[in-house]
Amino acid sequence: MAALVQEQPLVLKYHNGALLKGTVSVNLIWYGKFTPIQRSIIVDFLQSLNSPLPPKPSVSSWWKTTEKYKGGAASSTLVVGKQFLDENYSLGKSLKNSHIVYLAAKGGHSSGAVNVVLTAKDVAVDGFCMNRCGSHGSTRGVNRFAYAWVGNSENQCPGYCAWPFHQPLYGPQTPPLVAPNGDVGVDGMVINIAAVLAGTVTNPFNNGYFQGPATAPLEL
Repeated sequence: MAALVQEQPLVLKYHNGALLKGTVSVNLIWYGKFTPIQRSIIVDFLQSLNSPLPPKPSVSSWWKTTEKYKGGAASSTLVVGKQFLDENYSLGKSLKNSHIVYLAAKGGHSSGAVNVVLTAKDVAVDGFCMNRCGSHGSTRGVNRFAYAWVGNSENQCPGYCAWPFHQPLYGPQTPPLVAPNGDVGVDGMVINIAAVLAGTVTNPFNNGYFQGPATAPLEL
């Protein structure tokens, strides 16, 4: 049956902007309290994106879908770069988008990197759980850089941001899948990190690959 039904590829228009190619450093800013095990789950996932000979299906083979765009993010190899810990909630536990940009700047101002802010389960972020589980964007000017944010939804909206490892907030209440690492919140973060990073390398500065308006782009 699978041979009879072929999934149509997502067609995204290229808007002639810069993309993230080659070796891309992923700098991590941990905001709030994460255990060493939780941090290692996410770091291990990022490192697995570049496994040379992974069994299929794998996250590495999935990541190669970003290379299918002509002139796009061909051979984007993600490496874990610098890591920063802010376990004392220097900006409090309720963050605005401007706070995310401020925290992301701790990773430096490199156009060949992505600074990823990861917020702990007790940190609220504007729009979190209402219409997003993570996001990405960029700053402007000569020192512009790409950044992303993903939150731990364990205490706030696991049915929205940690599905399928938690029963969905809406729709059929089917039994959830077992979280592979036994941590619903962090395993949910992994799914959302994958999504925002794919969007970031193919549309880092809002003029790469996307459909629809730039203010609400449909991305990879």
